[in-house]
Amino acid sequence: MSLPFSSATAPDDLAAGRPLPHLEQDRWMRPYRPGPWRVGTAAIALMLASYLLFATLIMAAARNGSGAAVCLLVAVLVIAATLRLLRVGVWVSGKGLRQTGFFSTVTVPWRKVGSVRTAQQPVKVLGLPRTVQGQALIITRKGGEPLRPQLTDHNADFLGRVEAFDIAADTIEGWAAELR
Repeated sequence: MSLPFSSATAPDDLAAGRPLPHLEQDRWMRPYRPGPWRVGTAAIALMLASYLLFATLIMAAARNGSGAAVCLLVAVLVIAATLRLLRVGVWVSGKGLRQTGFFSTVTVPWRKVGSVRTAQQPVKVLGLPRTVQGQALIITRKGGEPLRPQLTDHNADFLGRVEAFDIAADTIEGWAAELR
């Protein structure tokens, strides 16, 4: 008898063609973990938001309503920006490929994805204007129009972790090869 949290699967599940929980492809998922630069930046921003919320509490206790409202508004904006920063990246599902940036999101169904490949090219370091030679995951639509390189070996998820970039790029290329 297997436990509900056990990773072992019954052979009849495979034979019946039922999807296994780890094979569920209808959910949007990021095939890699956020990197230390992204998580560290988010942690510092959330710490700033906690100080702003504490300042809001002090101003409200001192009956300074306008100052408390401004601090609260800035804290909410910092929290919203931090949550959006943590969502940035490439997401995959059985429906397609989603490239989430800080201000925009592009979703391409698998039938419209032309190619997914890794290429050597100049890439930005941590999204700043400075560029260096590095690797980027190039996603091209069937019409020949490439998406902006979101996944590079010098972005906030993979700076200093080249092996993790290779694994993530291979995983996304595998999804594309399987579902195109």
